[in-house]
Amino acid sequence: MQILDKPKFSYTLLLLFGLWSCCSWTQTHAATTDTNNDAAVEKEAKRIKVFTVATERTDGYLRYLRSAKRIYDIEVNTLGMDEEWKGGDMNGLGGGYKIRLLREAVKPFKDEKDAIILFTDSYDVVFTADLKEIYQKFKEFGAKVLFSAEKFCWPDEKLASKYPPVSEANASPYLNSGAFIGYAPEVYSILSDAAIKDDDDDQRYYTKIFLDTEKRKKLGIQLDTQSRLFQNLNGAREDVKLNVDLDSNEGKLQNINFMTEPSIIHGNGPSKMELNAFANYLAKTFKGDCLICQENRLELDENNLPVISLALVIAQAVPFFDMFLQKIEDLNYPKEKLHLYIYSNQKFHDDMAKSFLKRLEHEYRSAKIVLSNDELNEQRGRELALQQAKQKQCDYIFFVDAAVQVDDPQMLRELLIMNRQFVAPVVSKYDELWSNFWGALSDGGYYARSHDYVDIVKGSFTGMWNVPYVSSVYLIKSSAFKYISYQHRDYDPDMAMCESLRKAGVFMYVTNLHVYGHLVNADGFDTAVARPDFYTLFSNKYDWVRKYIHPNYFKHLEPNTTVEQPCPDVFWFQVGTDAFCDDLVAIVENFGKWSDGSNKDSRLEGGYEAVPTRDIHMKQVGLDPLWLKFLDFIVRPLQEKAFLGYYHNPPRSLMNFVVRYRPDEQPSLRPHHDSSTYTINIALNSVDVDYEGGGCRFLRYNCQVDKTRKGWMFMHPGRLTHYHEGLSVTNGTRYIMISFVDP
Repeated sequence: MQILDKPKFSYTLLLLFGLWSCCSWTQTHAATTDTNNDAAVEKEAKRIKVFTVATERTDGYLRYLRSAKRIYDIEVNTLGMDEEWKGGDMNGLGGGYKIRLLREAVKPFKDEKDAIILFTDSYDVVFTADLKEIYQKFKEFGAKVLFSAEKFCWPDEKLASKYPPVSEANASPYLNSGAFIGYAPEVYSILSDAAIKDDDDDQRYYTKIFLDTEKRKKLGIQLDTQSRLFQNLNGAREDVKLNVDLDSNEGKLQNINFMTEPSIIHGNGPSKMELNAFANYLAKTFKGDCLICQENRLELDENNLPVISLALVIAQAVPFFDMFLQKIEDLNYPKEKLHLYIYSNQKFHDDMAKSFLKRLEHEYRSAKIVLSNDELNEQRGRELALQQAKQKQCDYIFFVDAAVQVDDPQMLRELLIMNRQFVAPVVSKYDELWSNFWGALSDGGYYARSHDYVDIVKGSFTGMWNVPYVSSVYLIKSSAFKYISYQHRDYDPDMAMCESLRKAGVFMYVTNLHVYGHLVNADGFDTAVARPDFYTLFSNKYDWVRKYIHPNYFKHLEPNTTVEQPCPDVFWFQVGTDAFCDDLVAIVENFGKWSDGSNKDSRLEGGYEAVPTRDIHMKQVGLDPLWLKFLDFIVRPLQEKAFLGYYHNPPRSLMNFVVRYRPDEQPSLRPHHDSSTYTINIALNSVDVDYEGGGCRFLRYNCQVDKTRKGWMFMHPGRLTHYHEGLSVTNGTRYIMISFVDP
């Protein structure tokens, strides 16, 4: 049995060894063949000569070169650069000039059978693959010349019936002249087929040749009807899908009808905005860090900085205008390099704007303010700003609307470094999606949500994007001044400006590489009330805190911070800024209806006040809801730290009022308990400056605080233990803000 098994086992080994050897040889041979094929394809791809026609270095042309050379190492031969464009306005017919230039360029290769000519437009084209991939796709067609194809029969719809039938649903059956590839002899034959004038239509020229059955067959012309190599975007909105890798922020455009990934994308006709949006992610625009953000950056020479027109536009009444002006003043850029221009159509802000100008006009290179009147509106105000920038021969104009809070003093420098014709920081309303740009436009030219809008505003993606509309804050290079128009029958000045730049092919970039600033919310901003900023806690919480809450407030909340106790269980916190105190005093004094200090008080339920003061309630000045929010948002965290174990969320308070003490009215307050679990008492002005005397004495502890501090808050228990009195004011007027919390 064992003797018989041995030969059988040996035969099995031999069989397995043979199979392994065969597979190993096949794999090795296949790998060698693939390597050889790759080398052959690469060799053939190097025979491709790439041509385009461009007479100006537009933003579109620079993007095209970037996608070609920098990303895919494609050398492009540009024809006509810096020459006069002779091919018509291209808004309708035109482009014969391109054919004439290309004919001369291809002529040296007309007899080279292996030479391949690739022609593309450039202002509205991007590459998404290298020449090797482009060659492979071209070879798969078996064509001598391959034209891109589109949905519309242009420029003559009557020729549609003469096209060869296309069986595939959703195919693009009509020739487009914006991109084609073919062997040099056949391409030259097409280019030399007939005479053409510079302003004749190039697409009509190629279409006639294609529709000639004999010529089409002889020259081996085909159309890329399934967008395997070329994708024309006009009319193809529903046919394409952008797939973005969230890890690398890279994208590929896919034709979902045929599951192809075209290598050359053309924003023909009215689809240029779609190309702009797609191109933000195509051609490896993003990969880890924003590649395009690091390219072509401007090196700032501190001894020769650009001269800039700083145009401040006050087109609406906005909260925190004083903070806006302060941040403009704090911009890190030499004022002697800035021409200051202020346009205001808001009388509410005029005095502050004029005061700002008067105080700083000698520091700026020049300074001017223009106030609106019946003949001068926002459109004209912006036109005058641009006109001044031209007259002063400025290198840039930097528009900043009053609704923008510049949080980063480096904003202007950061935008300059980007070195674009038009660039803006992304700014949005705090904790909202309302921003200064639109990612897409509706058919009527208004806002439409783009696929990436939310991610850009939230900062989920960081980088730089070409968008169709920007407002509020932006930097424009002088090379784009000539294209700007603020006049439009239906659009506001910003929309009109953006449309004019889009038509001129000037890309409007926004960047969110840093948090540059934000927009204030001016909705419901009521300039009829005194100190209207104070009323905006709900609509502008972030700025309200920055203006009215002292920075030291947050130190009190740190775990290891010791809170001052001038008397037992009387805690002292620095809470309000001078603006907080001054604005609150101004609000109540503007209202002016102080109580008479008697026990009779119709403002209270029951109409009786046991311990009356001269006061004004927050309800009377429309601030009670805001003050209750203040108690919850600002006071409660301090209370929970001071009085451990007591939690009441939200705090309740029926009595929130400003008290006024002065010798000729009510100088002091008799001893009393407060009807509260705890009481807060905020000093609204300064002892020995605004008044003399005053203070608070806690009788149980024989302890008094007579050197109160403006903006500081006492917090103490309200019942039983902290029986207290208000000490006499001997001169001037003392104001305090009182709340009886959790009665």
